[in-house]
Amino acid sequence: MKKRVLILSSSPRRHGNSDTLCDEFLRGAREAGHDAEKIFLRDRTIYYCTGCGTCTEPGRSCPQYDDAREIIEKMVEADVIVLTSPVYFYAMSAQMKTLIDRCCSEYLRISNKEFYFIITAAEQDKGAMERVIEGFRGFLDCLEGARERGTIYGLGVWKMHEIDGHPALREAYEAGRNL
Repeated sequence: MKKRVLILSSSPRRHGNSDTLCDEFLRGAREAGHDAEKIFLRDRTIYYCTGCGTCTEPGRSCPQYDDAREIIEKMVEADVIVLTSPVYFYAMSAQMKTLIDRCCSEYLRISNKEFYFIITAAEQDKGAMERVIEGFRGFLDCLEGARERGTIYGLGVWKMHEIDGHPALREAYEAGRNL
């Protein structure tokens, strides 16, 4: 069955290690015949949630006009969402956290999705990355019918292109291909 796949790359570096893994997931999904799109968050304007509460009022939405509205609408329409982040100080990137926070106004509409996580880090210890994964899971806990399907770990990579030749490249491709 053809799926709509949305890959959210929160790397601040185009063609950085986590962004490269996104490209492999995208390639696999497209080769399998899925409608797949990658959004590079760095290219988008996404303001921080101000906590104004306007979006919690009946019939009202977030008063900020930026690219978050379009991205969140794509999340609503997707069947599969890939959340991707490089790890900074054992946390997800600011770009990803900012987008997740902005989902407040529409999170009830982001339902019945499959999720994959892709993370990269200089650290070699997979256990040390659990804080980032738990951050993603905290988001999923707020979404009705969210199903975690897998995590791809690009560990031991920091500088540009250190992901080249890494087994995570194949894992990302195969995950996309086997949706």
